[in-house]
Amino acid sequence: MPRHFFPHFNNHNKTSKEIFKENHGNLVHKGGKWLNNTSSSGSVVATLIASVAFVSFSNIPGSFDNDGLPILEHDRRFTDFAIASLIALCSSVTSLVMFLAILTSRHQEKDFHKELPSKLAWGLTALLISIWSMLISFCAARSLILESKLKHIAFAVYAVTSQSIALFAAAQFPLYPDLLRATSRKVPKRS
Repeated sequence: MPRHFFPHFNNHNKTSKEIFKENHGNLVHKGGKWLNNTSSSGSVVATLIASVAFVSFSNIPGSFDNDGLPILEHDRRFTDFAIASLIALCSSVTSLVMFLAILTSRHQEKDFHKELPSKLAWGLTALLISIWSMLISFCAARSLILESKLKHIAFAVYAVTSQSIALFAAAQFPLYPDLLRATSRKVPKRS
């Protein structure tokens, strides 16, 4: 049999994996603690967005006609509102499921290679999508209600809100390349 099929031992009769566990065992503990903190925060935000998205999706703007159909059904902004609310609801629930999967994980050494980073990447991506779609839903509903009143002030508020979400995305962006590298490479690159 080829030599690489058998584990290699050093002078103290330890494999490289055993030496790594002895010297860097606290990395699993620290990484698990950081993942739990990040996932807990993400879970709270995803739950809030899911709640708001559910309420906004079930309480549509405008009233109903005699047939029980929304009066604003044929308005493009109403369609934007409905689609954005549904996307916000689905993506926030997806994000919540990913964060809960991280929280309930065993946090073993092998899980940190692909499983946990990919769940974190999916959770953060779905959370960002839900935040953006919630903003779009809010803007579409407000534009239906306000029509031409206070339109210029509303656009300023939407612009400021969009910038804050863009800052959140920019703050989280450096984490994405590391997560993608960690899940796609066999050995992660040192940073």
